[in-house]
Amino acid sequence: MQALLVLEDGTFFWGRSFGVPGECVGEVVFNTGMTGYQEILTDPSYRGQMVVMTYPHIGNTGINDQDGESARPHLRALIVRDASVRESNWRAHQTLVRYLGEHEVMALTDVDTRALTRHLRQFGALRGVISTEDLDPDSLRRKALAAPTTSDQDLVAEVTCARPYEWTQALESGWHIVRHTSQIVDRGLHVVVYDCGVKRNILRQLIRVGCRVTVVPAQTSAHEVLALHPDGILLSNGPGDPENVPYTIEAVRSLLGQVPIFGICLGHQVLGLALGGKKRKLKFGHHGSNHPVKDLRSGQIAITAQNHNFVIDTDSLSGEVEATHINLYDGTLEGMRHRSLPAFSVQYHPEAAPGPHDANPLFNDFVQLMCCAQPLESP
Repeated sequence: MQALLVLEDGTFFWGRSFGVPGECVGEVVFNTGMTGYQEILTDPSYRGQMVVMTYPHIGNTGINDQDGESARPHLRALIVRDASVRESNWRAHQTLVRYLGEHEVMALTDVDTRALTRHLRQFGALRGVISTEDLDPDSLRRKALAAPTTSDQDLVAEVTCARPYEWTQALESGWHIVRHTSQIVDRGLHVVVYDCGVKRNILRQLIRVGCRVTVVPAQTSAHEVLALHPDGILLSNGPGDPENVPYTIEAVRSLLGQVPIFGICLGHQVLGLALGGKKRKLKFGHHGSNHPVKDLRSGQIAITAQNHNFVIDTDSLSGEVEATHINLYDGTLEGMRHRSLPAFSVQYHPEAAPGPHDANPLFNDFVQLMCCAQPLESP
């Protein structure tokens, strides 16, 4: 079925639908990863966005039961050069085409994704409309211009959990969630995770380093979190503009100094705003698995997975906050820590999924910070 993508500046691209028919609108961004499309589809951080895959062949390995970062897709649409209609992988249980249909996700193939990516690099992330029903470029452009931007929406409210739950899945086993915090099993250090759109592999990594994990909605107050007696707080990744979650920012302000805090991606930005910093939007964001990040303290360079459109301005941070990591592509802030309070964060994704595992040790650093701040009681 023929379909049309029109950007807000009037540029349009023809393609063929391989998801569900219809019409949808979202911010168009590109991802440079060569693999990991299932994790990208199910990453809540892509809420409100249409993702262009720069790698041409997508769908070859199908969809499996292990690699989802949440229970369902969150992006508005998937745009590729060449969609594979069959899978070839021993872990696969269905094709990408069938998966998109089951979850009612729009998708385009046969698109000149190289030209589209170059356009977004030049002009920045743009709102767009995909339609199989309205094939008039002028009509679709008007719809794109009328659509809200990611800064006009509280996208975190759309992806956060409804109530607290305990996470127990390890990296090696099948996923399992206990839905009531009263059923918590003692695993040692207790980490409360603010769910702004958390990826499952973040929770798995916390289990890997021996933590007991409770996940709470993004709107949870500091008082409610402290009532859970956490040894540490993790601020998760999530979609959209960090200024659209003032409730989480306010809670973090109240928690600073009371319990160790580790922020990832949106959580990094939330921590930055809570510490008095300012955010800005990147031209086309960082989306991919190949971003070099330099640790300013050790000089070591890690290749990292990233997915964000906003950053914290380094110059906006007070002298109490130390920049610890920078992006070697554009010099933007990739990590920070408070000089006197137990709080640190990174803009990239140390849990990967998909991506390299260079930054996995940050979860061990979080455990060390919790142990130093509040030593474990003897059994």
